[in-house]
Formats: sequence, C-alpha cells, structure tokens
Amino acid sequence: MAGEDANIIALYERHALLFDQLRGRNLFERAWLDRFISTMKSRGQVLDLGCGVGEPIAAYLLQRGHHVTGVDTSETMIGLARKRAPQFAWYVADMRKFYIPTKFDGILSWHSLFHLNAADQRAMFPRFAAMAGSGAALMFTSGHFEGEAMGEFGGEPLYHASLSKDEYESLLVKNGFEVVAQASQDPGCGGATIWLARNIRR
Repeated sequence: MAGEDANIIALYERHALLFDQLRGRNLFERAWLDRFISTMKSRGQVLDLGCGVGEPIAAYLLQRGHHVTGVDTSETMIGLARKRAPQFAWYVADMRKFYIPTKFDGILSWHSLFHLNAADQRAMFPRFAAMAGSGAALMFTSGHFEGEAMGEFGGEPLYHASLSKDEYESLLVKNGFEVVAQASQDPGCGGATIWLARNIRR
C-alpha cells in the first residue's frame, strides 16, 4: 500500500492546476458546512485536512469569521491557497503525520480521508481526538460501502477505500465523539457520504 500512497500524492501534485480548474466554486457543500459551523463555537479555529487550493471551502469559512489551518500534500495546491488567503496557515504535509499543539474547534476532512487505506483511516481517529478541543466539530466524507475502489483523475487511476458504517460509528465513539448527523450518498451534496460528529470529551 505504500506505493499506492505515493501514487496518490504524486498524482495530485501532477494535476494540481487541473484540479484547481475543475474544482467547482458553486459551494454545493454549503448546507453541510453550515451544519459543521453551527456545531462549533463562533469564530473558531478550523483544521482542514486535504484542503486542496483553499477554494471554495476555506474561503467560505473565512467569510463566516473562522480561521483555517490547511494541510495538503500538494506543494502546488498549497502555494495557490497561500496566495489566495495569506492570512491563514498552510502546510505541505501528510495528514497521517501532521500535528501542531493546537486544540481546534473544528476538524474537516472533505474528500480526503477516503484516499487512505483502511488501517491508516483507523489510525486517524486518535489523531482527530488529539487535536480536537472540547465540543469540537469533526466532519469527513467516506466511501459508500466497505472496501477498496478505483476512481480516475487526470486520466490516471485514483485509489479510494472505506470502512463500514458500523466501524466509523465505533471509531468515533471510542475516540470521544458523538455522531450529530450522517448521510449516505446525499443527492443534495453531489452524492457524498458525510459524517458530522462532536467531541464530547473535556
């Protein structure tokens, strides 16, 4: 699987400008982002893991008064994000290794967690817990079914994986989160499978 990881990282860097061109700015995710925002405190600190180019999600969070720390493995994408929102903190890093001693009010992993294999996804939940402040919101997207699948981007195969619904629920509870809302293949959000949870540990 290590080779697959390297392929994903390299693929997004090779096609960073294409991603920027194709990434929709109409913010069809708005309803879920508003639920995410309503779950955490106002003007909160948000960690965006797999932030891409910083648009449209980070831009919307800025508009709503939040501060974003963005993390992505693509140097080109982070470079674009820094130009567009220099007031935010942007890191070229792998979410599986990223850590700063900040307790965030919100953690977002939108269309990024599902590029990790099953073992690496499981290992992310203690990391989410370690960086989540009291009452913090956590929102991520997963696959629609348990297992691995290959998508495509830029004419190249792109790896995806998902745990079962029961396992995601178990991992959230085990790591101090309660599920606030969950939708499978939401037609109002591009068919995404979405999880919204809250940290209930003090």
